[in-house]
Parts: sequence; C-alpha cells; structure tokens
Amino acid sequence: MGNWAVISQYGDGYVTDFICRGRETKAHALEELRAVLHTYLPRKSIVEQWRHVYRFADQESYLLVIKGRASKWECTLRIAELISDSTDPAVAERAQMEDGAAEMEDGAAEMADGPQDRIPPGD
Repeated sequence: MGNWAVISQYGDGYVTDFICRGRETKAHALEELRAVLHTYLPRKSIVEQWRHVYRFADQESYLLVIKGRASKWECTLRIAELISDSTDPAVAERAQMEDGAAEMEDGAAEMADGPQDRIPPGD
C-alpha cells in the first residue's frame, strides 16, 4: 500500500477530508488530485452555480471557490504523504529510507533551515 493521499481542507473549523488514500507514488496522488478538481464538492448539498480553480505556486495545491445557490465555499485540495503510523512501524522506516535515497540523489545533504521531521528511535 502506498503512503500518498489526496485531502481537502475547508470550513471555519478547518475540516480535513480524505478524498483518496494509499497511492503508491507522489505522481499518482497528483494525478488523482487533478482528476477531482472540477468535480469535488466539500458538501453534498451544494448546488453549484460556478467554480474557480486556483493553483498555488508549489504546483501541488489548489484553492477551489465554489458558488452555490445561497453561499460561496472555499476549500484547499492538496496531497499529503503518510510518514508515520503507530499501528505500522514499517511506514516510518520506508519514509526514512526514501528520504535518505532522495538526499543521496541530491548530492551531499545540506542542513535545511527550520524544523525537520524526526522519526523517534525504536525499542
């Protein structure tokens, strides 16, 4: 099973919905994301009048503005990678190996500014 998901985030309470999970690659998750841009509705009761789709500069996130009959909805669609799962320690190991392989491909790994994802030591 893959570690990539397509998610939607919207609303005052910042609701997160998983549109699909378990995609093998980032490219496949992006393909799924782009496939739902013109059909996804954050609520089933929306009767769509029009839709604007904005792409963020990272090319991997989109803002949907949907005008319904009585209101306007905004939601963000993006991809996310599962990097830790307390029920499956292999997830963290795979993510760590993939990160290591990516660093080796980029040459000598340079310390990035800001926080870094850390995988806690095992038992």
